[in-house]
Amino acid sequence: MKSDIFSEAISNRYKIRFLYSTDIVEMDPYFIGQDRSGLKYIYGKTPGSNDVKKFEYRRIANIKIYKNKKFSPIIPIIPLVS
Repeated sequence: MKSDIFSEAISNRYKIRFLYSTDIVEMDPYFIGQDRSGLKYIYGKTPGSNDVKKFEYRRIANIKIYKNKKFSPIIPIIPLVS
């Protein structure tokens, strides 16, 4: 169920908000991943940060998709040396 919600948000570039342990997190979701032990994570950028952070699925609850708020992913540009 969480994967379906996150997949919809990622493919349509919708912002999301969820409860992570005891914190409320708002983020631009980028992709879903899994580590070697089988734990699933969602990766995304939080407002006010340029870093992509990962959040563990089993600690996420109360997911809300903001269908009226879209985002554009940040692509780092490396200056070319002339």
